[in-house]
Amino acid sequence: MKVVVIGCTHAGTAFITTAKRLYGEKIQITTYERNDTVSFLSCGIALHVGGVVKDPMKLFYSSPKFLSDLGAKMMMRHEVIDVNLEEKFVLVRNLENGETFKDAFDKLVITTGSWPIIPNVPGVDMKGIMLSKNFYHAQDIVQHSKNADKITIVGAGYIGVELAEAFRHNNKEVVLIDIADRILAKYLDKEFTDILENELTVNGIKLALGQKVVKFEGENGFVKKVITDKDTFDTDMVVLATGFRPNTDLFKGKLEMLTNGALIVDSYLHTSHPDVFAAGDSAAVWYTPTNSYEYIPLATNAVRMGTIVAYNIFEDKLKYPGTQGTSGVKVFSYNVATSGLNELLAQEKGINYGTIYGIENNRPEFMPEYEPVYVKLLYRKDDHTIVGGQVMSKADVTESANTLSIVIKNKMTVKDLAFADFFFQPYFNKPWNFLNTVALKALEGLVEVSESLEKIS
Repeated sequence: MKVVVIGCTHAGTAFITTAKRLYGEKIQITTYERNDTVSFLSCGIALHVGGVVKDPMKLFYSSPKFLSDLGAKMMMRHEVIDVNLEEKFVLVRNLENGETFKDAFDKLVITTGSWPIIPNVPGVDMKGIMLSKNFYHAQDIVQHSKNADKITIVGAGYIGVELAEAFRHNNKEVVLIDIADRILAKYLDKEFTDILENELTVNGIKLALGQKVVKFEGENGFVKKVITDKDTFDTDMVVLATGFRPNTDLFKGKLEMLTNGALIVDSYLHTSHPDVFAAGDSAAVWYTPTNSYEYIPLATNAVRMGTIVAYNIFEDKLKYPGTQGTSGVKVFSYNVATSGLNELLAQEKGINYGTIYGIENNRPEFMPEYEPVYVKLLYRKDDHTIVGGQVMSKADVTESANTLSIVIKNKMTVKDLAFADFFFQPYFNKPWNFLNTVALKALEGLVEVSESLEKIS
């Protein structure tokens, strides 16, 4: 079987390594990649900028040579410029010499990834305005920031917040702008972001929230000012961190998509064409808290999807189980993780939900050291199934978000989590785990409501 893979970051790499391991010479894989690298972990850019990861080459976990040695034909610096799904061939341009050619396939795997959203404002194409996605962006950011004293970041999601901290570690003046009135608004609720905003502020980062960038101004082609609808900020450098969109323009009108261009796949990761698969940031994912297709570009989704496509390339064997969108971030001294819905997303989806918020120490108070843990759960009011959870502490309790992910996936209720069996050892936790504790608190409220209704009836 001849398989053509378009794009090779996380999903593409996972597909190739798994498929060659499963099928060996039974499958011929040709990969077309516009860049000359594969598998770059863009989540490590802030770590490199902040000096935690000294060598950016260590942010690659594979290489064209490794995949070639497995038996894949790696066509680097080649761009697929057209796809004929009826006749099953791709039209490819060699970016080194400009030559074009056709290549036939039996199955097509789309792992074209995503690209940063670039705001359509005057001056956005000036020098000194950077993107943060690939290896080359990382190099540009590091090099340009060496001579920049004032740095402005547009977008206060994970990437923007992490870069803001990294630049502060390098003693830069940092302004963090976002159109929302809170940082990390798509991930966390106000109880958490209030604390984290204070953490950023006391560490010297200026927050410009609830502001829309309307213009960039510069001198001699280099950016010097960021103008919002409320203020003006002098700057030596700008990093755009305003989100991502799927790289799927090539398939418009050919395959079914969400409105943002994310390819819709079935439970076996076929697109609307049975011989075409999609995985990673180019695809929509089945989001289990809402039972709907959503766009959630995460490396964890990509590697799982790429692996499952490999299992299904000859015949449907494994269903994609969906995602809870579990993720985490470190903000100076705080470790934060989340899974499933927050209140903003629950409201957008029209879910009738309840919440419970609690603060519990991570270890018994007789221990010499312990830290508060902030926990919040979201649950459906009708059946009390948990659909979201957030945890935060100066202690590293982020692995509990993985527990919450399983809870949400398996549609466990507040009562299920309240009495879930977790281990106890004073060095690590308390007899009642903090997840138990907050669920118990929610359960008490639900019991009281139930009893009140019974009395009324």
